[in-house]
Amino acid sequence: MRLLRCLLTENDCNRAGRTIAPKGIMVHSTGADNPNLKRYVQPLPESPDYDSLTALLGINRNHNDWNRPNVGACVHAFIGRLEDGTLAVCQTLPWTMRGWHCGADGNNTHISFEICEDGLEDPVYFSQAYREAVELTAHLCRLYHLDPRADGVVLCHAEGYRRGIASAHADVEHWFPKFNQTMDDFRADVARELEEDEMTKKLSEDIADLLLNERVMITLEDEMTQEAFDDMMEAYLARRAQLPPSDWSQPGRTWAEDQDLILGNEAGNQMYQSFVTREELVTILERMERAEQS
Repeated sequence: MRLLRCLLTENDCNRAGRTIAPKGIMVHSTGADNPNLKRYVQPLPESPDYDSLTALLGINRNHNDWNRPNVGACVHAFIGRLEDGTLAVCQTLPWTMRGWHCGADGNNTHISFEICEDGLEDPVYFSQAYREAVELTAHLCRLYHLDPRADGVVLCHAEGYRRGIASAHADVEHWFPKFNQTMDDFRADVARELEEDEMTKKLSEDIADLLLNERVMITLEDEMTQEAFDDMMEAYLARRAQLPPSDWSQPGRTWAEDQDLILGNEAGNQMYQSFVTREELVTILERMERAEQS
């Protein structure tokens, strides 16, 4: 995720200065065929970051951006294209400031962001924007200790309407299904992103533990030898092989085991958290081929 910050300080929501304790995240899309961030986001000319931000965002020469007085609507971030055509997230309100994004009580509980729509037919743009949205939502869940799988935490505007906390809008259910995605898929992807972050954190902790283990203890004065590194990696891989699988992979694991694609080691441990070698990959592919022929 590429995260920029251009707070809309002249917008009515920012000027009101009301705050919230975030209970969830609401996903919106703009409803207009304009994927450019500059349509909505512009720095003030007196901003010390004006030159650098306009170089990234481009300049809105129509002067209809949301960083103006008497603009009552505002979300906490936008996802869209920069001037060079790449995608980014741009934060537009402090995360705990009350926005006006859903026309009802969700304004008081949910952080919000808009995905800038294009013509809703480009799979490349959708894939990139969807990925930025997943990573932003995971980032916010991490910041505010939110569980994306919990009821009512991660919603789109349409879901908020059905719950009575948002006005009658269709976003993003008019767009996601065009590319075979639902909000349930989105929540699962956010949860998976958080799990992968936890795995990375665990890896760092494991390496730190190994560095302190007396078998591979090195001091700042010692040179890291190949032997010491090999010992550390061997111990790490052995520990990783013992980790339990993630809940989200249950359907795939059940299918793979039913097809005898994953057999595990001599002790019957499938080692789902272990890395796959090319030897193991071709063996799985060969088993799939045999299963299809039988």
